[in-house]
Amino acid sequence: MNRAPFIFLGVFCALAFSFVGLVLTNQLTYGSFTTHVDEDEGKAFPLQSPGLAAQGKLVYQDLGCVACHTQQVRRPGFGSDTGEGSRGWGERQSVARDYLRESRVLIGSQRVGPDLRNFAARKNAAGTEPTAESLYHYLFDPTLVSKDSAMPRYAFLFKSQQILGEPSTKALKLTGTHAAQPGYEIVPTARGEALVAYLLSLKDTYAYPETKNVYTPPAPQKKAGAPHGETKVEEKKEGHQ
Repeated sequence: MNRAPFIFLGVFCALAFSFVGLVLTNQLTYGSFTTHVDEDEGKAFPLQSPGLAAQGKLVYQDLGCVACHTQQVRRPGFGSDTGEGSRGWGERQSVARDYLRESRVLIGSQRVGPDLRNFAARKNAAGTEPTAESLYHYLFDPTLVSKDSAMPRYAFLFKSQQILGEPSTKALKLTGTHAAQPGYEIVPTARGEALVAYLLSLKDTYAYPETKNVYTPPAPQKKAGAPHGETKVEEKKEGHQ
């Protein structure tokens, strides 16, 4: 008996179901997504990235930053990105609409460094948000800002130039062995400025309808043999990501 037609039919059906499940289902689910128009603000969210930030995204891709940094804030219960006692990587979880205007989504897969999805809105210990000046110093030499930082130096994103007239407002304030030679200053290159502009554009603070009440923590289970009303909540240990 010639079973070739049945084998061909089985392979065809498997590929067809895979296509429907992986492509068509996602298209039907997310393909109709549109920007959310806020009539009070008169804006459509997510906002379009400024031109310089769009150029900076290309620098981000070129440098391979996605290998160490993710861009997806997980909801409470799936890690410790948000919520009380968390890392404080965002005010809410990331949703599909956040990435609507991005032709290439850089979600990433490893967190050697912190998640960057809401980097520009993240406050440091002093309660201030990142600035271009602080980012320039960090990119030039991360140990200038964080002594134990494992991030590599990106000094090639800067250049030394002779001071003609007034010093540049973008010149790095460096001392010691990092200081520029007398009469010279260290300033960011065009690629460095674009990368910083991109990092400062990473901010998802707008609350879409789908970000409200999207997660309800499960009720704590009662401990076996415990007095009435006493409960025990088992902690979930999060592995390295």
